[in-house]
Amino acid sequence: MMDIENLDHYTQLILSLAALVTLSSFIMLAQGRLLRLVFVFALQGFLLVLATAIAAYSFNNPHLYISAAITMALKVLFIPWMLRRHILKLEMHRDVEALSNKTAVMLGGASLVVFSYYVLHPIMQNSSMVLVNALSLSLAVILLGMLLMISHHQAIAHVVGFMSIENGLFFAATVSTNGMPMVVELGVAFDVLVAAVLFGIFFLHINKSIDSLDVDKMNRLNEVDQ
Repeated sequence: MMDIENLDHYTQLILSLAALVTLSSFIMLAQGRLLRLVFVFALQGFLLVLATAIAAYSFNNPHLYISAAITMALKVLFIPWMLRRHILKLEMHRDVEALSNKTAVMLGGASLVVFSYYVLHPIMQNSSMVLVNALSLSLAVILLGMLLMISHHQAIAHVVGFMSIENGLFFAATVSTNGMPMVVELGVAFDVLVAAVLFGIFFLHINKSIDSLDVDKMNRLNEVDQ
């Protein structure tokens, strides 16, 4: 059992932010409106920025400040702005996506959090409980991002789920290795930027071709072609 009172304030803050990042993944799961989904994604990115900045100060690792700045520019400002712009341009802001079984989705999300602790605890018996908790919540964010992609039908929601998975990987790298080498972080940030721009281009072309970004409709088109 982790005695949280014996932890320093910075570690307590990082763990609290990890819990809030996980909570934001649950809020994203429950969203039916795309604009709200993008807003919560930006909020998750901001929590990640705070956690990275605190980790930079706590670990005395100045290059993590650069990682926090890149995350702020990409995941809090640019990508949410780009997604919001596409949603408004494609007039999808009034659409409400009704989840087929919202209760089952949320229970599935809670089960994934328990599963993350169940999987990582035996593997990391010799590690500190702080690291086990942080990595378990990171894995939970990754799995919840996958569940978001499975449970939602709009392609834009899938992009948000994909970016949320990257958020979980980024947080795991920050707490377990005190930050990846800068060249790796710059490479990942560039990949995320290119992926976001390409997704935007695909959205415009797909919507122009079939007048929808619903993946179920795309699958039915594929079945007709076969």
